[in-house]
Amino acid sequence: MIPDYPPLFWVTAITAVIFLGIAKAGFGGGIGVIATPLMALTISVTDAAAILLPLLIITDIFALRHYWGVYDRASIRLMLPGAVVGVAVGALVFGYFADNERALQISLGVLSLAFVAYQATRSMLLGALAQSRPPASAGVALGAAAGFTSTLAHAGGPPATIYLLPQQLPRAVFVGTSVLFFAAVNLFKLAPYGYLGLLRVGNLTTIALLAPLTYVGVRLGIFLNKRFTDRWFNRFVYTLLLLTGIQLILGENLIGIVVRELKLGG
Repeated sequence: MIPDYPPLFWVTAITAVIFLGIAKAGFGGGIGVIATPLMALTISVTDAAAILLPLLIITDIFALRHYWGVYDRASIRLMLPGAVVGVAVGALVFGYFADNERALQISLGVLSLAFVAYQATRSMLLGALAQSRPPASAGVALGAAAGFTSTLAHAGGPPATIYLLPQQLPRAVFVGTSVLFFAAVNLFKLAPYGYLGLLRVGNLTTIALLAPLTYVGVRLGIFLNKRFTDRWFNRFVYTLLLLTGIQLILGENLIGIVVRELKLGG
């Protein structure tokens, strides 16, 4: 049985899942960060996160097949223990605010704006960090940060990139390390999501309907990667993420706010 979600849910869900697939294929950098905030515009934050987790694991399987055995063992050994701690802390936060949807929306909105700010300063930040390799303690700490943000919003890319990029790994090894790390993190998240009751049987039909789109997104990402630059695509996605983050914080439709202000002004 399909849950009684609003019609707009399917628009946001289909868009979010395709973006996830495109990102896993290596096109558009970290555009997958938009998936949870976008879906949270039409359903609860907890439902959005719970529906996306199995879909992320499916995309991980596609990506792991391509990058199997291609990863940096030293980075994985440092980051994964921290990620376990980050997932645990993220689960505690989720559990504490589970009954406070506005707090979760505001938190997700703030995270969205933080990711937009990161993207805007990414080149300068990573350029400065690339001057020297971060210490082992940074790998553990940034692994924890990635686990935390991934648990709340399936968006652990920025902390992981901040640690991995200065390692000056070959591109395939960099991508393969990221793929393996987040595949493990997503599996770690299953236990706390299940314990908190986020993984509901009622969402299985929705997940099954959306699952084929993960493959569509991956294939589309491969196609785009071969033929186009991701510059303008990134700008579009992060502009959408900016607007989504603002809307989550305000708790009101931005178009509705504009219309109301125009009426008051008139």
